[in-house]
Formats: sequence, C-alpha cells, structure tokens
Amino acid sequence: MRRAIWRWWRGFVPGQDNDNGFAYSGDMSTLRISTERSELDLTMVHRFLSTSTKWAAGIPRGVFERSIRNSLCFGAYLGARQVGFARVISDYATFAYLVDVFVLPEYRGKGYGQAMMAAVMAHPELQGLRRFSLATSSAHRLYARFGFTSPLKPDTLMERLTPDVYKNT
Repeated sequence: MRRAIWRWWRGFVPGQDNDNGFAYSGDMSTLRISTERSELDLTMVHRFLSTSTKWAAGIPRGVFERSIRNSLCFGAYLGARQVGFARVISDYATFAYLVDVFVLPEYRGKGYGQAMMAAVMAHPELQGLRRFSLATSSAHRLYARFGFTSPLKPDTLMERLTPDVYKNT
C-alpha cells in the first residue's frame, strides 16, 4: 500500500486539489499529516486512547498495536510532536470505517481535525468506496463538512457492541 505525506495549508478550501493530492489555498503552515506508521508516537496515542476516550478506555497495549498494524493510520505533527491521530479500517475497494480520531486538547480549535479529515478523504487508497462509515457522539459538524450523514436506512444497520470488553483484560 502506498504511504503518503501531506502538509496542511491555512485557508483550506475543500475540493481544490494540488500536486500533492491535498487541497489548499493560502500560506503554508507547519502541520504535517503522514500515514507513515514509523512516525507514530505509539506511546502517546495508546495513552490518549486508553485514558482519555470513552470508546477505547483501558485498551491493552497489545490489542492497540494489533489495531495499528491492520489499519491505515494518519498522524498529525507540529514539528516532531504528534498532536493528532486518525485510523481507517478498509478493504480499499468497497468499504472503510473511520475510528480513533482525536486532536490533543491543547491543540484543538486550530483546524487540525479538519486537516486530518481532509487528508483522510483525499487519500488515494480511499477513493471510489461504496460506503465510508464512522461513529461519533460529538463531532457531527466536522464530519458533515466531508459528506457524512446519518444513515439513510438505519433499520438496515446492525452492530454487536461490547463496551466493557477491555475491563477484564
């Protein structure tokens, strides 16, 4: 699978492409978004997910590492510091599921979540999918900017949820 690196530019205008496969207009900023797994600060990402989220609270390090190995991961960086993360699970042909999206609290409100979403949506391996899903309790407005809506036929969707799966591991 092809890995990619994008830079975030101020003045993002969705739908405008440049030579890097990423949309921008205006002056360059310092936020960099990469899908290189070797760049991920796995300790920070695991700590945040396991201690600061409801959906992955208590996730064991081994389970977390397996999830990273089997996903397309996006890291957001200011210089050498990772400030955000997103992960996509996909067959790269028909379906993708976006999970574990976060920006560290001290970096929120600067457009970095929107930058990560733009990079996810522009990734060449995630084009032409029939369905791209996600679950959110608080970021509906962000995801709506990228075409996500409530399911058109919610009665056709099912799930098997085990919310406390990590408590006994």
